[in-house]
Amino acid sequence: MDKTSLLNTADKQLPALRYAVELQKTAATVGFDWPHIDGVIAKIHEELDEVAAELDDADPKKLQEEIGDLLFAITNLARHLDVDPEQAIEQCNQKFLRRFQFIETQIIQQGKSLQTASLDELDALWDEAKLSDKKNED
Repeated sequence: MDKTSLLNTADKQLPALRYAVELQKTAATVGFDWPHIDGVIAKIHEELDEVAAELDDADPKKLQEEIGDLLFAITNLARHLDVDPEQAIEQCNQKFLRRFQFIETQIIQQGKSLQTASLDELDALWDEAKLSDKKNED
């Protein structure tokens, strides 16, 4: 890469999602950006389609590249919506943790184990956990 590249001003020490935002913001300073959110959403759909197209080949390198492109596009959506992607994923991680722990508690109370519970049972408990979260938000 050219040492005089505009993108060299982005802080490489940032966590990966924040670095992606910095790269996108920097490129946007010279007009390399979607003028409307619809373009960003269309790009996400395009990248998701590319991931789906790679599923048949299941080449790990290609899948990683396509997943990376999808994450980059989603990070761009977050940037356009003024959402910090690191905070968004951390919030999502905590929500997943809380809901999964709800499932574990319910399964134990039913005298079962996660290993013996069916996917349908786990999904039903997940839905209960979601409802519980929504009630607690109100």
